[in-house]
Amino acid sequence: MPHPPAIAVEVQDRPPADWSPVLLAAWGDAVHDIEAWTKAAEETGADMILLKFSPHLELTADYARRTLRRMLDITGLPLIVFGPGQADLDNDILVAVAEEGQGERLVLGICEDKNYRTIVAAALAHGHLVDARTPMDVNLAKQLNILISDMGLPLERIVMDPTTGALGYGIEYGYSVMERLRLAALQGDGMTQQPMLVTPGEEAWRTKEARAGEGVPEAWGEWTERAVNWEVLTASTLLESGADILVLRHPETVKRVRGTINVLMNQVNGGSA
Repeated sequence: MPHPPAIAVEVQDRPPADWSPVLLAAWGDAVHDIEAWTKAAEETGADMILLKFSPHLELTADYARRTLRRMLDITGLPLIVFGPGQADLDNDILVAVAEEGQGERLVLGICEDKNYRTIVAAALAHGHLVDARTPMDVNLAKQLNILISDMGLPLERIVMDPTTGALGYGIEYGYSVMERLRLAALQGDGMTQQPMLVTPGEEAWRTKEARAGEGVPEAWGEWTERAVNWEVLTASTLLESGADILVLRHPETVKRVRGTINVLMNQVNGGSA
C-alpha cells in the first residue's frame, strides 16, 4: 500500500451559518476571509482543500469563477470544489468552475444520478475529475460509475462518494457498504476500484453530541473534547473501511487523524506502531 489516505480540510466561501460554536471558535476570525481560512487549513498539514460554496444571493457563475481564481492564487494544494447541493445551481456553478479551472485537475462535486450528465460533460471538456455520490448502496455506487464511464470519462477520473453516517448515526451500515465495495474491487470488479471520498467532518458536526453544550447528561463530558472526539472516531472508523480521502473540519481532528494514518501505514508497510 504505497499511498496513504489523504486529508482534505473544508473551507467555505462564506462564514458558515450552521456550524457549531466549538468549530467556529477553532478557526477564529479566519472564517471571515477565504485567504486566511485557506492558509490556516494549510497549516494543519492538509493534503487537499475542499472549497464548499454555500447557498446565498450572490452565488452566481461569475462569483464562482472569481472565487475559484482567488483560491488558485492562494494555495497550491489540490482542490475539490463542491456546489451548495442544489442540483440546478450546482450545474451552473460547477460548469463555470470547470471552465475557469481548466488544466488544474479539480475534483467537481457533488455528482449524483439526477445531475451527473452536466457535471461529467464539464469535467470531460476541461480535464477534471468528478465526485460520484450515491446513497449507501453498493449497486448504486457501481451503477453511477458505469453511467459516468459510459459518457467517456476515464475511470481514473472518478472518485466514489458512497455516503456515510456519523458515529452512532448509521456509521455501521456505511462501513459495511464501503467494505463490500473494497472487497468487490479486490476480486477484480473494475467499476468499484475507484478511490473513495468520505465526509466525516460534515456528518460528525451535525450530531447532537457535537453541537449541544447545554441540556445534555453530565456523563457526556466537556463539550469541545466530546465534539472533536466524535469527528476523530468517525474519521478513524472510515479509515479502517477503506477511505482514501477524508474531508475534515476541526484542526485538532486533522492532527489526530494524521497520527492514526501514520501508525496504520507504518504497520501496513512492515514497521511497528
